[in-house]
Amino acid sequence: MIQWYPGHMAKAKKDIEARLRVIDIIFELVDARIPFSSKNPMIASMLANKPKLLLLTKADLADAYQSKKWAHYYEREGYQVLAIDALSGLNVKRIGKWAKEVLADKLAKEKAKGLLERPLRAMIVGIPNVGKSTLINTLVKRKTTMVGNKPGVTKAQQWVRVNPQFDLLDTPGVLWPKFDDEKVGLHLALAGAIKDEVLDVFKLGEYLIAFLGNHYPQVLWEKWEITSPMTFDAVLEQIAKKNGFIKTDYQERVLDLIIKEFRSGRLGRITLDRFAQFKLGNPENDEL
Repeated sequence: MIQWYPGHMAKAKKDIEARLRVIDIIFELVDARIPFSSKNPMIASMLANKPKLLLLTKADLADAYQSKKWAHYYEREGYQVLAIDALSGLNVKRIGKWAKEVLADKLAKEKAKGLLERPLRAMIVGIPNVGKSTLINTLVKRKTTMVGNKPGVTKAQQWVRVNPQFDLLDTPGVLWPKFDDEKVGLHLALAGAIKDEVLDVFKLGEYLIAFLGNHYPQVLWEKWEITSPMTFDAVLEQIAKKNGFIKTDYQERVLDLIIKEFRSGRLGRITLDRFAQFKLGNPENDEL
């Protein structure tokens, strides 16, 4: 089973806990392609008493139908939910407006007590490579934090002023020590939240191909003219042929390609997390 919890994540967790007393509101980010797998249960328990907005990032890469169902699920769990695409700016402007509405009573009470007006203080939390830095840069309309397509780009907390009324605390991506469900680890790995160096590319690639065959067979056909049923080796050979790879020693190269195509969105809008996988029921009796 995949596990990845380096020492800096344990420190990041402690740093988050230490800062909570000065934070007004939490922006919890989850990857819209894996909205259950990317929701850190350790963070959720730490932030239980803070107002929160659950942001489904990379919404442009996820299956819109599935995203709607997951949003409904989390709303029933008591969350305020917003699907965003930080690169295009989809729904990003709504974040600050929502925060002010949620905290209006608190700020009014502070004003009534004669306290000086101050910026709202929000903390952004989430797993590695979920899009925290990209969101911050979009909010402030300039590059203030490093952005990368690999986990671990943000190494320490940093405050960023969005505007005179709004401060954001960026935090490093944090996973949790043990994934109870193997699919959670696989989905996190496929989404790029776990360091590639610790992954088994054959296991990931085989899982992704099987998943696409079950849920998005049209992707395999349109991209590589793959039909069902085909063996795993036959699929790899077909993809290698379509990409002009050398006949021998092409397997790992093909698997790397498939995973990168998924992560970049070049396979289309795909959601890995399904309600049935995690025994969460079947919202609204729709087939998921």
